Amino acid sequence: MALIKETGCAACHKIPGIDWPRGRLGPSLVGFDDIGLIAGALPNTPANLAHFVRNAPEAKPGSTMPAMPLTRAEASDVAAYLYGLDDV
Repeated sequence: MALIKETGCAACHKIPGIDWPRGRLGPSLVGFDDIGLIAGALPNTPANLAHFVRNAPEAKPGSTMPAMPLTRAEASDVAAYLYGLDDV
């Protein structure tokens, strides 16, 4: 969760365990592992999510989410965290 806090994901997304900020610009990430498509377009797989988290405009052209300053390994860690939110 520290990486998600440092990167500022909660500025746009509601994320369990982060009380502030409580972003509303992007979708809530509560129950993320149950959604069908990432950003309404990409199959919900760990590889697609890591790519989207790291560089959303490249993964889904036209995305309003900016590219994030994450390494590939960090993006994979964020994806794993998001998939585990229902287990917390």
